[in-house]
Amino acid sequence: MAVDVSSRDMGAMRRRRRRSLMRDVVGVGVIVLAAAIGYFAFPDNLALLTRIIAVALLVLSLDLVTGYCGVATLGHAALFGSGAYAAGILSAHFGINDPLLMTLAGLIGGALAGLLSGLVMLRAHGLPQLVLSIALIHLFHELANKMSSFTGGSDGLSGIAPDPIFGRFEFDLFGNTAYVFAVVMLLVVFVLLRILVRSPFGMLCRGLKEDPLRIRAMGASPKRAIVKMYGISGAVAGLGGALNAISTQVVGLDTLSFTQSAEALVMLALGGTGSLFGALAGTVAFMMFQDYVSSVNPFHWLTMVGALLIAVVLFAPKGIYGTVAAFLEKRREGRP
Repeated sequence: MAVDVSSRDMGAMRRRRRRSLMRDVVGVGVIVLAAAIGYFAFPDNLALLTRIIAVALLVLSLDLVTGYCGVATLGHAALFGSGAYAAGILSAHFGINDPLLMTLAGLIGGALAGLLSGLVMLRAHGLPQLVLSIALIHLFHELANKMSSFTGGSDGLSGIAPDPIFGRFEFDLFGNTAYVFAVVMLLVVFVLLRILVRSPFGMLCRGLKEDPLRIRAMGASPKRAIVKMYGISGAVAGLGGALNAISTQVVGLDTLSFTQSAEALVMLALGGTGSLFGALAGTVAFMMFQDYVSSVNPFHWLTMVGALLIAVVLFAPKGIYGTVAAFLEKRREGRP
């Protein structure tokens, strides 16, 4: 009997791994397909699509700490902006214009900002923690404003001139190179994050969200795990900021704004927390809908965006992807 139970368990584990791998393959395929459709269907809007990918990296990074670790934050744009300014300053002030080095600078800048934010955020819990995150974004914003000799202050940081990638692919006005670069970056980050969230460390962070007391009783350190995840989250957000700086060739204070943080949280809730697919779905849905309604009705587009969010919260509380995934899971198991 014990052998039979063990065999069933092993079989179940193999099936779960197979389904997980299949979801990864499908996810990568959907990203590639959507990127190809966007490239050919919207050749004049590649700048918008690149911006969507940059923000998607921010939302993915937010999902790591909010969706997987359960840390409430409204200051995550601080990590995004840190990466943008790190990449921009490297080019504008030090003349290092290699896009890959600028991307690396954004990753490091975002990771350092993430570690700092994680250490500060863990000083409180619940509502005080949320207040701390708001204070952090305002502090980062004011710091960038005051250091105008480096950041450009309220005028923005200009003079960013990325070289051609590998000396061949120039960042033209049409945004072709920037878009392809963004898609490749998104694919690499998505695959790495899928590996991360299924790793023992990723499962530990999920446990922290569900039952931190039990995790502490098992001998693990919740604070250390969350700070590590904050550092990883900062690196991902910093990549998004660097991509934004490279593609637009300017960095403004809006990259460090509270509005940017709040919108990222809205996108995550719209798609579904605790799921990388949900983060991507929420970002694309929100930004495409926002772009469309603002062009159709520039005076009342905020009303329509608000109505969409209310409808999703009321009728799809798990988010767009979360609700669809739950429905398909019920159908697969044959439940009503």
